Amino acid sequence: MAPSPSWLSLTDLGRIYGISAINCGRALQLQGLRDRHGRPTPGALETGAAHKHGPQTPPRTALWNAKICKGLLEKSGYQPINRTLQVEQWAELLEALEEGSPSINATAEQMAEDLPEELVGDVNDQLALRGCHFRVAHKPHQASLSAAA
Repeated sequence: MAPSPSWLSLTDLGRIYGISAINCGRALQLQGLRDRHGRPTPGALETGAAHKHGPQTPPRTALWNAKICKGLLEKSGYQPINRTLQVEQWAELLEALEEGSPSINATAEQMAEDLPEELVGDVNDQLALRGCHFRVAHKPHQASLSAAA
């Protein structure tokens, strides 16, 4: 099964629900899709819930079927966070980082690397409305994993 746009990392899957990759992974483990070492279970691979390259692939490179996993996460009680709320939270965070704080080591540029590409335009618009001069640069389009295989 070749990866496609419907395949997400744990980080990207967790973002939909406002949870970390670790919490997302734990939730998938509770559903029987990940083993105690963080690897997709044979059942997850057989049902198409997960995809990985080769037998020695580290768990963090496994991709998860967005449709299947979203359904299971929602049955477990997780709810997707509103896009408007996501944009607002990212803008608040980046604005605060741009202003700086002696207790924060990360820069706005570093944090912006984790911003999902589909939110960049809206976050930049929100930053402009707030009067913040920081803007997130669009990421170069990466070749799909299936093209690399």
